[in-house]
Amino acid sequence: MTPTDPATSTPVLSRDGRVTETVERALAVATANSELNAYLELFNESAREHAGRVEDRVRQGDAGPLAGMVLSIKDNICYKGHRVSAASRILEGFTSLYSATVVERLLAADAVIIGRTNCDEFAMGSSNENSAFGNVLNPVDRTKVPGGSSGGAAASVAAGTVHAALGSDTGGSIRQPASFTGTVGFKPTYGRVSRYGLIAFASSFDQIGPFARNVADTAAVYEVMAGHDPKDGTTSHKPVDPIDLQHPGKLRIGYYREGLERQGMDPEIVAHLQAHIDRLRAEGHTVEPIEVPLLDHQVPTYYILATAEASSNLARFDGIRFGHRSTKAKGVDETYRLSRTEGFGPEVKRRILLGTFVLSAGYYDAYYAQAQRVRRIIRDHTLETFAQYDLILSPTCPTTAFGHGAISDPVAMYLQDIFTVQANLAGVPAISLPTGTHSNGLPFGVQLTGKPFDEARLLAASAHLFGR
Repeated sequence: MTPTDPATSTPVLSRDGRVTETVERALAVATANSELNAYLELFNESAREHAGRVEDRVRQGDAGPLAGMVLSIKDNICYKGHRVSAASRILEGFTSLYSATVVERLLAADAVIIGRTNCDEFAMGSSNENSAFGNVLNPVDRTKVPGGSSGGAAASVAAGTVHAALGSDTGGSIRQPASFTGTVGFKPTYGRVSRYGLIAFASSFDQIGPFARNVADTAAVYEVMAGHDPKDGTTSHKPVDPIDLQHPGKLRIGYYREGLERQGMDPEIVAHLQAHIDRLRAEGHTVEPIEVPLLDHQVPTYYILATAEASSNLARFDGIRFGHRSTKAKGVDETYRLSRTEGFGPEVKRRILLGTFVLSAGYYDAYYAQAQRVRRIIRDHTLETFAQYDLILSPTCPTTAFGHGAISDPVAMYLQDIFTVQANLAGVPAISLPTGTHSNGLPFGVQLTGKPFDEARLLAASAHLFGR
């Protein structure tokens, strides 16, 4: 598949050797849009060096499948010799000693990585307002948030600085910003793409995935990244199906009518989805309402389990081995306490406290163990649904992008994930596709969820059913 220009969706580079020109243009556009705060750092030197090597291979006729594609990576994905901070003061100035498996595979395919993108601190947020290094602005409307936690990655694509970007999705952190910025955002099946080199938030939920302007570029990046990794014991040994984006034929599609009738749903988004349902039926697909598995329990279940895992994963950031160390501390205990107090932001502290609480001796069974049981019910119900249907169709988000500071209540912010957390709880693939523009001028997307490891059909359906 040939990478395409974000602005025009036409080939930006064939095999004519203009890799350095493409990279220089990408760096210039990123610099010109610096006020978006999408990038925490541009890798000018390494990007130019790698572009030169790729250009040589293009001339020799042995370049990789992504030659000429320019990418950004979220600031929680490691790249050897480059800084990575998870947008947190506690890791400010830290340089990675190794590269994530996805980075190694993309570089081997001759993609060029031009920078690391801003995000919610440790990927905790739905608005990209929790970064220690300032908010990211939505390129579509700079008074609005780009979504989170991968808002910087989404903004880097929406602003036309890169062909594709890597984000991470724990409860919707790729798909929600994709909806807010009018881009494609794809979360593969849990275990399909290696998490080695991803700074963990919640290990049983996290999944790396791409943003792009179209499904073809999304699929091209996914194909290179996917597959078993001996460095990550949670990756699957299942073979990766080739992606050909051929028409998948007539499909059985379920949709959650109960979700569309919920209070807080934007009526234009509901009407837009209903119009797609009517169109798909007219095209000969079977589209039927299905039961939502414990809809009101999905977000609480997710946040109990995710914060529990976060409290454990973030225990390693203690001011002793790496990262920020308080200069005010006297003794080991005070070093732990002050380093973490100074290094972590308020949302990270909130989630560590909540996670520690639900794991505590007196509350473990009432909260954590019960949430695990509910997660199993949700997964079982989801898999039972896929025994009858090929895909599940839903809104990606209940609203379009909101203004900076518009949601101050953490619980209200958590409810942004109402339609996205199911895929993470069940470990199935899902994609957000930009299909609508609201009367307020902002984009929004629909979400397609697929069967485990059925990315090939999900991507093909995305390309043909929704013209992306």
